[in-house]
Formats: sequence, structure tokens, C-alpha cells
Amino acid sequence: MSTVNQHISIPKNVSSNDDMSFDFLRKKGIEYIESLGSRFWTDYNTHDPGITILEVLCYAITDLGMRINLPIEDLLSNNTTPIDEQFFTASEILPTQAVTALDYRKILIDIDPKRIKNCWLQKTSKKLFINCKEAKISLKKEDFDGTLDTFIKESEIKGYYNILVDFDENNIAQKKLLKAKIIEKFHENRNLCEDILEIREVEIQPIAVCALIEIHPEANEEYIHALITLELEKYLSPTIRYYSLDEMFAKGYSSDQIFEGPFLENGFIDTTELENSSLKTEVRLSDIMQIIMNIEGVTVIKDIALNNCEAIDTEGSVWNICIPPNKKPSLCSKSTLNFSKGVLPVTVNKVKAKKYLEDLKEDLAYSQQKAAQNREINIPKGKIVETDFYTSVTNNFPENYGIGEIGLSESAGSERKAKAKQLKGYLLFYDQILASYFKHLSNIKELLSINSELAGTYFTQTISDMTGFDEIVNEKYLSSTEEKRDEFLLGHLDDTIKRQNQIKDHLIARFAERFAEYAFLMKSLYGASSDEIVLQNKSDFLINYDTISSQRGSGFNYFNQPVTNLWNTFNVTGLENRIAGLLGIKGDKNPVTGKRGIKRKNISNLFVQIYDPSPGVDPNLFRWRIRNSANKIILTATEDYVNQSTAIAEMYLSILKIYETTEKEIKHAFEKLLENRDNGIPFKDTVIDTFEVIESDTHKYSFHIINPEFVDDIDNPKRIIARQYKLYPTLEQVQTAMLDLLIFFKEEFSDEGIFLVEHLLLVPDANEAVDESYYMPICLDDCSDDCCIPNPYSFKISVVLPGYTYRFADVDFRNFAENVIRQEIPSHILGKICWIGYRKDHLINKDNDLLDFEKDFKNFLLDKAQKKQNALPKFIKSLSKLNSIYPTGTLYNCIDEEEEISGKIVLGRTNLGTI
Repeated sequence: MSTVNQHISIPKNVSSNDDMSFDFLRKKGIEYIESLGSRFWTDYNTHDPGITILEVLCYAITDLGMRINLPIEDLLSNNTTPIDEQFFTASEILPTQAVTALDYRKILIDIDPKRIKNCWLQKTSKKLFINCKEAKISLKKEDFDGTLDTFIKESEIKGYYNILVDFDENNIAQKKLLKAKIIEKFHENRNLCEDILEIREVEIQPIAVCALIEIHPEANEEYIHALITLELEKYLSPTIRYYSLDEMFAKGYSSDQIFEGPFLENGFIDTTELENSSLKTEVRLSDIMQIIMNIEGVTVIKDIALNNCEAIDTEGSVWNICIPPNKKPSLCSKSTLNFSKGVLPVTVNKVKAKKYLEDLKEDLAYSQQKAAQNREINIPKGKIVETDFYTSVTNNFPENYGIGEIGLSESAGSERKAKAKQLKGYLLFYDQILASYFKHLSNIKELLSINSELAGTYFTQTISDMTGFDEIVNEKYLSSTEEKRDEFLLGHLDDTIKRQNQIKDHLIARFAERFAEYAFLMKSLYGASSDEIVLQNKSDFLINYDTISSQRGSGFNYFNQPVTNLWNTFNVTGLENRIAGLLGIKGDKNPVTGKRGIKRKNISNLFVQIYDPSPGVDPNLFRWRIRNSANKIILTATEDYVNQSTAIAEMYLSILKIYETTEKEIKHAFEKLLENRDNGIPFKDTVIDTFEVIESDTHKYSFHIINPEFVDDIDNPKRIIARQYKLYPTLEQVQTAMLDLLIFFKEEFSDEGIFLVEHLLLVPDANEAVDESYYMPICLDDCSDDCCIPNPYSFKISVVLPGYTYRFADVDFRNFAENVIRQEIPSHILGKICWIGYRKDHLINKDNDLLDFEKDFKNFLLDKAQKKQNALPKFIKSLSKLNSIYPTGTLYNCIDEEEEISGKIVLGRTNLGTI
């Protein structure tokens, strides 16, 4: 049998359940005893004390096994965070924003299902004329009247839609309001490089159905009239039905199929039914006859006719009627349904029939309302169990051992008491291991949480109910806090950052994502401190994964937006957030969601300032300083530099050294300093990894950043690389300042950012485009007939990033970033990646591409939201002149073998990157 196509699967249940079998554990324990101590141990009966110890420990292990096998909802339940708040719900993680035409139809119908009966997206485009002679483009051919037609090429700007809507509403004002809501909803869910041009209303094609129908003698003719009318309306113009979650499951759909696409307010729409609800191209008489005969109570159709309402008096009945495009058939007033019971004609009360029809439609609407009430898969509610509860194994021994709660009698001799205490000390080793396992089990809910705040990954607890426990352990154990106890007993085993990274990798892998290459590159840039930085990046990525995944191809909403939602805003494309998450570009905290996200804002002046300390004095010197979010200077250079590149290199070295210090190191060092102070020991200048705390002549304290390579070389000018020029009255205050600085750099500081420009949004209004400056430039190699026709607008984007930052100036990281960006851009979109600019005030008396781009992009967006285009020419100019910058390199001297090769350019071997 061929094994090529055999599927290899991993079983869901890999547990042997041996940990819950007392007999198995006892048997295995005796086997180990026999293999290790058979020369000295020959009695394995129940009365043997060693076997008793073995049995008690086996019982404790089975207790642990039973708790491990509790339902997962029980293990994850606690008093502080309900289980349904620990997971993304199905409605949060499975749906996506509208992507396909069917998705758009769903969200637009969902605006008001009572008034929007159906809708369809129709692809459309704008014609673009190319003047191959002068390399110009225009939306109007007449702009090139003086050019021969042989030089004029035509192209189409794609990505546009018209929306065709079937309104179940005759009020003109209501229709206008609904059209405005449709436009607004479309832009809230707009895909990258797509836009809407026009909303059209479905026109009516009136048809007449005239029939003579025989019904059962006991049938209600008014009710049957209403049923036939309703079913014919459904046939001619199908109504979209909503289903509840249970109804969708009953139809055979799985949860991922049900929640695929956008999450709707009014229930679920069956995608298959939606696909089949297209506008009819013809109406068949045979279909109408079948519908009527399927109505309960109808026996015979004696006579029936189908025709156009306009031709009903001039032509006879037809078998089918063709419906023109973008029109829907509808019964006109000339349609009549007559009934008979046997040979006797029946008169239908039109008022009653109309009332029945209204009631049927109300019943249908009520069933639709019920669908909106059941849209979520409920997460199982667990029982809150104390999985960490542990009682000492000494309490399970027979009382004659004298180590339980009762203990020994007062008459027992000192030797007997010493032996009992010795046995407790021996068993305490097992007690502590088992208690640690139980504590681990209780913390599993935190360890596997995407936003865990645990200080460590190994845990233990005090054996609180062992009689005479205080006599066995030392004072350090008894007086320590829970966190200190974990560190005291298990700290030497716990590489917290590494283990938390492994856990986050496991969680990320569940979403088919990975950070392996990113982590490797970060290690080369940040060394040992990279693990903590990458861990924070992974946590932010997981916390935001519901939006990162569902909005990965969405554009931003520019339609009728206020200034506050266009600049300094989280209203950005989904692709920007996803790229930022994968590249570790630090976002801002959103006050509404509490999560971090990318903001569209000025990035040229983020936190860092390079300045001349003595402007107007030759030679020009440079310094750097860093301000916090409150615009206060928190770190500055200690010397002046002859050029900016040296100043920036020293600044990044300072930041790197800060990253290398941990909060734990600072806290431990200050605990010792404060203890020495309380014991009257004079303060001495203290080095804490890359920080140095010093005391001034006025007995105030300050700190600076040092280079650990020169920690003992006090007089070396390269030793102190940054300072915070501020004095603090107490050690507690300087500790707080150091921790604040550390937290600022690890959680807030970033001089990186990203901009994404959709070229489709740069298409001008043809009626207001004054000259060629309103159009994007094109480049033509030749104008032969088989040459590629340039189109700078259709499905094209520009991704703009600052090229001067620490990571983005590194060629290897830049190549990795470009690969990530190209992989994440939707396959039908072509992206141009630009690493541009310099910081504000970095260039003196020269154009700064990044500054110009930021200013012109903001002005363009403000105009776009107001349907203006005054700022368009200037923004096109700024966008067109962007060029990627690369870090300055020095040619490697091959003669000098001792020359450091790092940062050098080797001819024929050094890759400067690609644009």
C-alpha cells in the first residue's frame, strides 16, 4: 500500500493516566527500590516503613494526577478573572472585516434588513489616458488634443465599485438616509486600494400574473391569496434570511464556517443562499405554476397567464419574460388571483387578504429578530477549585509514626522525638516538591495567559500544616514573602524571560505565526537584552491578534472624518498594524481599548533631539537628548560631538546599555543600599550593571549610564556615556527615577514608525485637476505598441519607514523587514518600500524628505476628508521624490589585517539592500 498520501496525525489524548493509578505507581516504585537497593532491602511487605512512605507518596501523586485531569474550564477559573474574559470569543477571533463581494453584501444588508432587501457590488473603473510622447497621464483625453492618437494609450484605474441596492422602501428621504449609511459602512470596512463611486437603485420591471385557481372547499381563500402573493414576491425578488447560531449548526455548518466573514448585528446569513439571491434575468411561467401548486390548499390551476404589464392588452401570455440588467421583476397592479371551490367561484376579501399578508411578513420579521439574540458560542463555565491546596504527607501516616497532627505523647523520650523530627525533615523534601507541583497547577491559567504579569515561571508554597514545621526550617524560609520564597528555592532554576518566550512561542504557533527569524535578528542587535524586548513584542502581538488577523487587509476610513481621526490617530490600515506587530514597531496605548496600536503621527521628532549646544559658533558641535512623553528631558549626552553620526551612535549605545539592566537588579541593589543605610554604613558610589549611583557634596544622589567595558577605568572619558542631570534628596527617590527611566525605554520609547499610502486615493477629480501636477508621474522607456502601459494608481501602495533608526539602519534587519512587508501585502497589490528621511533638525539648510512627507501627507488627508484636492500636487511631489537612505560605510582596507571589519564595506561582498 502506498504511504505517500497517508495522513500522519497527532492524537489528542496522549496521557497514559499512569499518574492516577495507585497500583501502577506502587509497582514502579518497588521496581526502582529493587534495582537500587536489593542488597540491603529484602522486605517489600505493607508493614515495612519504607513501603508505607512509598504508598503515601503514591497517594499524593494520584491526588495531583486527579487535579491535572480536571476539566480545563475548572483549572482556568478563578475569582479575579472570569473564564470568558481569558479567551477571545468566537465572535472576536473568527470573523474578519469584509473582504469579498459577498462579505460587503452582508454588512450592507445588515444596516437595516427591513429596508435594504438586497444589494450587489459591481466592479467598475475609471479610464486613464497615457501620452506616451510626453510621459503624461490624464483622466480626460481632450487634455492631449495636440498629440497624435498613435501616442495616446488607454488604461483602466481598477479597484472601484458601484453598489446596486434593492430597497424595500418607497420614502425618498428614507432612501437618501440609507444611501448615506451604506457609504459610511463601506468606508468603515474598506479594503486596501478599493473605493466606491456610486450607489444605484434597482429599477422595477413590472410583470402581471393572472390565474384562476381551484382550492379545497374548507380552505381559507384570503389566507391562500396572501401565501401565494408572498411566495411570488420571494421568487421575483428573494429576501435574505437571517439564522440564529443554533439554526446554522442544524444546517450542518461548523463554527469556523459560521463565523467566516464579518460578524453581523442581526444574526447569520447563509453564504450559499446569498450567492443564489442574484437578480433574476428571466421569469418562467413554469416556476410560478410550481410555486402556486406547492401552497397547501391549492388543488388545480385552471388557467394562468404571464406577461409584461405594458403589453398585457396587446399580446397573449408568454412562457418566460427576459429581465434587463440591473432590474428586478415585480407584480404590478394588473395581476389578479381568482379562486374557485369546485365549480363555484369564490370572492376574495382584499382587505382580509392584505391583513393576512402583513401578518405573514410580521411573523417573518419576528423570526429574523430571534436570530440576533443567539450569535455567540458560550465558553463553558468552570467551577472554582483550589488546585493549589496541599496538605503535608506526614498527616497521612499511621499515628504510631508520631509525625501527624497528634504527634508523640509527652512521655516519649528525646531519642524518639528526634527520630520523628528526622523523618519529618526527610519527608519535607518530597512535601516541597509536591507542593510546588500543586502551586504550578494553580498558576497554569496565568502562565498560558496572553497578558500574564507573573514575575517568574517556577512556583512553590509553604508546607503550613506540618506539625513542628517551624522547628525544621530556618528563619529565612519562614520570614520570606511568596515571591521571595519562589526565588529562594527555585530562582536558580528559573530563567523567567527564556521560559516565558517559550510559552509565548507556543501560543503564537496556535495562530500559525512565528517569531524565530525576528528573534534571531534582535539577538544580533541587542544581545542578551533582546529576549526581554522580544517577549514584550510577542505579548503585544498576541493581545492585539484579534484585530491584527481580522483587519490585515483593510484600509483606513477617510470618509467625512474630523482632523482628530486623520492625524495623531489609530485610524490606520490593518496592514500597518500587522507589519508593526511582526517587526516589533512599538505602538501607542489606545485609551479606549487599552491595547497598543500604531498611530499615524509625526515620527521625525519622536523623543530624540539632536542639537547644536553652541549655535552660531564654529566649529559646529552636536549633542543628543531624550525627552519623555511629558516633554521633560530624562537623558542627555555627557560631551559634544564633532559630527551627528557619532552623537547618534553614542545615544544608541546608551539606550542599549539601559536595556541590558533589569528591574530586579535595581531593586536588589537598592535593598542592600537601604539596609546598609539603616545599619549606619556610609554610602559609596555603586554600580548596578550599566547604572552608577553617586552622592554629591551636598549629600544628594544622582545616577548616570556607564559603559561596563570601562567600569574600573574611572578616568576614561568613554566610561560615562549618558546622564540624567538631576539631584534627588533620598535613595528611594533615585531608585524610583532609575526604574521610571528603565520602564520608559522598555515600554514607551521608540523612534520608529510606519506610513502606508494607497495610490488609489491619489486619483484626482477629473473636473478639478488643473494641470499635470495633480497626477502621479510615470516613466516610459519607449512607446512601442507592445510596451507595458503604466498605471500608477491601480492596486499600488507605498510603505514609508524612517531609515535612520537603530534597527532600520541595519542592513540585515532592513532586508528581513522588506521580506516581511512583501509577504504580508495582499498578492494582488504591488508595494514600494522606502526607507527615508532624517530626524527633525538633523539636516541643516537642506530638504528633509521625512519632514516634507509628514506635513504634505497630513494636509492631503485633511483635504481628502473634505473632498478637496488643493494639497494633492504637493503631496504627489513629496511622495515621488522619496529615496531610500543607507547608513554611511567605510571602505575596508584589505592590507590592514587587524582592522575591525564590522561596519565596513567590502567591494563585491557587501549587499547595500534593495529598494
